[in-house]
Amino acid sequence: MKKILIANRGEIALRIMRSAREMGIKTVAVYSDADRAALHVRYADEAVCIGLAPSNQSYLVGEKIIEACKITGAEAIHPGYGFLSENANFARMVKEAGLILIGPTPEAMEIMGNKLSAKAAVLKYNIPMVPGTEEAITDVAEAKRRAVEVGFPILIKAAAGGGGKGMRIVNTEEDFEEQMQLAVSEAVSAFGDGAVFIERFVSSPRHIEIQVLGDTHGNIVHLFERECSIQRRHQKVVEEAPSSILTQDMRSRMGNCAVDVARAVNYIGAGTVEFILDENLDFFFLEMNTRLQVEHPVTEMITGLDLVKEQIRIACGEPLNYTQEELKISGHAIELRIYAEDPDNNFLPDIGTLETYITPKGNGVRVDDGFEQGMEIPIYYDPMIAKLIVFGSDRAEAIERMIRAIDEYDITGIKTTLNFGKFVMQHDAFRTGNFDTHFVGKYFNIESLIHDDQDEAFIAALVGVMAFKAPEIDGIAAKLLGNDNWRKNRLKF
Repeated sequence: MKKILIANRGEIALRIMRSAREMGIKTVAVYSDADRAALHVRYADEAVCIGLAPSNQSYLVGEKIIEACKITGAEAIHPGYGFLSENANFARMVKEAGLILIGPTPEAMEIMGNKLSAKAAVLKYNIPMVPGTEEAITDVAEAKRRAVEVGFPILIKAAAGGGGKGMRIVNTEEDFEEQMQLAVSEAVSAFGDGAVFIERFVSSPRHIEIQVLGDTHGNIVHLFERECSIQRRHQKVVEEAPSSILTQDMRSRMGNCAVDVARAVNYIGAGTVEFILDENLDFFFLEMNTRLQVEHPVTEMITGLDLVKEQIRIACGEPLNYTQEELKISGHAIELRIYAEDPDNNFLPDIGTLETYITPKGNGVRVDDGFEQGMEIPIYYDPMIAKLIVFGSDRAEAIERMIRAIDEYDITGIKTTLNFGKFVMQHDAFRTGNFDTHFVGKYFNIESLIHDDQDEAFIAALVGVMAFKAPEIDGIAAKLLGNDNWRKNRLKF
């Protein structure tokens, strides 16, 4: 493979290009009008404009991407994540055009892209499932009867869903009909498919996922787990590997189940099998994501593997050059997704210009981003600015390193989730590992962020007058903030 096209943008496009360059492979960027000056466009060996800023006129138009391959002579397409990465129709178009998709087969995408067909595919491997229905339900009366059998509270979920869309928690039989109608309506609006199913609602769940790799020679391995329970609006914000709660026995059982899930569809490439862990530490299969995940760097950190390079080698027909027994966990990694969002305002997206943009550095710190100082955050795409990843010899060191890296990350001009990330790292529930997917609802305190901002403003004001009355100011600040805190922040400002 001599040249690949990256059918994506931003940080993931850059991340793929860097690995490709290390392998001696040329890269082609595609871009919309809004991304003409983007970093991934400048980094690539070649770049092709594929349309206007809205993604449905550029990044989601498969025909334009395939045409860009023909123009540049690219032999393969890496879809990254999002956009067309899990689109089975696009995967077929790529194959029909005589190109290589760096990803799974269209058939695997199709089966795993629907939660009900995914459940049906893995049944023969006795994968643990959350009690509920195994088929779509449209009849409200029948659905209510089944819900009573499962027991309330129950969860109504869209079969083609994701990101919390088409999902409703129902606590009582009396609320069921209304909530089911809402779930169906939202599923139709979001996915064009109103099929829903029912599951027992797990009240204190943890979200654990297992990274898998499969080659074209029938070899499938898992690369251990990622803990993804810190979420807002059912979407991940903080991920870590390994999980602080899994025993070695649980890790092995979940890993074996993940491999079986992949084997059920003859999976090729990198994929992620997602599980829910209940309050009794019983785990149940949720779904499989047939692509590279946003949080893949934490797996890379603890295994020493480059997942993009592994994807490319697999797409070239190479077998995996290691066995399950040879894979080991080393250290601990944490990732914070840095979004252009305002945590003070229910994490609503923010737009503007990156007036200041200075990334942290140092041992064990990695930043995957697609922006630089002075660039604007476009309104057309996902508001993620960067992924901040840290690695430590153990979880405690990784947490402290993340706090240090957050403190060094300087972004002005827009609101971000940096302060929220620090709130998580410093919270007792996170530090002790005693948390679940309801962390934000249970513990997130907007007043804490406001208090932190006021502290920093106060410190900055004190530093501003230190040149005039340094000894007196030092004494006042030390009393108010504590000697250690004052010394630390005095250096910062």
